[in-house]
Amino acid sequence: MTILVTGATGTVGRLIVDELARNGHQVRALTRDPAKADLPEGVEVVAGDLAEPGSLTAAFEGVEAVHLINFAGDDYAPLKTGEQLVELAVKSGVRKVTVLGGRADGPLEQALAASELEWTLLEPVEFMSNTLQWWAWTIKAEGVIREPFGSRLSSLVHERDIAAVAATVLTGDGHAGKTYTLTGPQAITTTEKVRILSEAVGQEIRFVELSEDEARAKWRADGMGAETIEFLIGALGDTPEVGYTVAPTVEQVTGRAPRSFAQWAAEHATAFKR
Repeated sequence: MTILVTGATGTVGRLIVDELARNGHQVRALTRDPAKADLPEGVEVVAGDLAEPGSLTAAFEGVEAVHLINFAGDDYAPLKTGEQLVELAVKSGVRKVTVLGGRADGPLEQALAASELEWTLLEPVEFMSNTLQWWAWTIKAEGVIREPFGSRLSSLVHERDIAAVAATVLTGDGHAGKTYTLTGPQAITTTEKVRILSEAVGQEIRFVELSEDEARAKWRADGMGAETIEFLIGALGDTPEVGYTVAPTVEQVTGRAPRSFAQWAAEHATAFKR
């Protein structure tokens, strides 16, 4: 069967494409700019935009399973075309759908729930790959991490484990109507993250714990908007229980234990070396 992966050049989407292709599945990858996709040989790359369902008719043709994301554009704005996408999926003969970051109250998710499609929502907690975005530049420049809430716990998950779960669901049975919370094998603190990363890099990385006001000032200087800053203060300072509770889902779905942050750090150590 042909499996369509949307958001195919994103952090997780690219890995879902790779996981499916390595296991011999026929993959069609959707991206807004196929010329820049750089995906594995044998993967069919097509142009389209989830925010413009009219651009997707050819992409959905002959597809039996689809991986969707519930945002559109570089600003990660919530997807407003969920109902049209579900209509297109049904019309095209799609049977299975996964949604990354799926939440029950979203327009895409509500449209799926009202359909006869076999849908599964994937809800990862903190991505290990966020460490690259947030920390790599400052570690390379100074060898220092300055953040609040050093004791904050997170059961962060390896992006390859998210991809493995998505690929398993798209190609297997027994997952319809389920919401999967995806975590790593342990909850670790921010200071433990720094220590583990230091060991992987082989260089000392210092941690300087900021007060909330110091963090606000730093993030403002970094160019963050007030709304984003307050969201971070709330999310980091009062992480919901689901964010630091280890779930068995990755192993239950894939049959393999989830990767640890130490494994992730070893894989990406060169990105943090000074």
